[in-house]
Amino acid sequence: MSITAFAGALLISSAINVPDMPVTVSDVTTGASSHVRVTNTASQPVTAWSLAVTSEKPGGGLHREVYTTEGYLSEVTHGLPRAAERLERLMPNESRELPLDPLPEGAKAHVIAAVMNDGTAIGEEAAIASIFANRVKERDALKAVVDAFGDVLRTKHGSEALAALKDRFTALVEHDDTVPCHAALDAVQAYAKKEGKDIDESLRTYADFVNKEYALAVKHSQRKN
Repeated sequence: MSITAFAGALLISSAINVPDMPVTVSDVTTGASSHVRVTNTASQPVTAWSLAVTSEKPGGGLHREVYTTEGYLSEVTHGLPRAAERLERLMPNESRELPLDPLPEGAKAHVIAAVMNDGTAIGEEAAIASIFANRVKERDALKAVVDAFGDVLRTKHGSEALAALKDRFTALVEHDDTVPCHAALDAVQAYAKKEGKDIDESLRTYADFVNKEYALAVKHSQRKN
């Protein structure tokens, strides 16, 4: 669950003014503490959206920057200590303020893509394709974590399980440092610092949590027509 940004000197696409876009933008504030307010006008949650911010370049022409918020995993992460509210899915009729990089006066913001809870999407195809490509990557990373826990916890316990999991997740991170793999390695390293009989229970609890995330990733990585 994250906000990513990429910039480019692109012309505004006609797809910016997509009719019936389920997420609207208001209260565009520029300057050092730039932010906007987004609102879900649909009858179901919006699980991801892309926001394009355009401004005039000093030498002429337009600068365009796209911000994508991905929130489908908040179905299971909502309420956790480190879960950021601004990265959660947007519920029906919910409004939320989103921070942006400092913007010059006159900058404009438009929602160019939105993905609904049922897997349907509307907006610019390039932005939608990027969202689902990232979901597939996250799904595969979560599957690798799920498999590691399944393989290890079937035969090992306690410190032996911790050591085996640390080796598996270290190898995964070295191969592809994705958020799920890195988070699993961090969790195992944190558990290794604890003493007592609750390590096996902690590992099983974390494994169950990742299984729930993986199930969501499988569901939301497939676009519906």
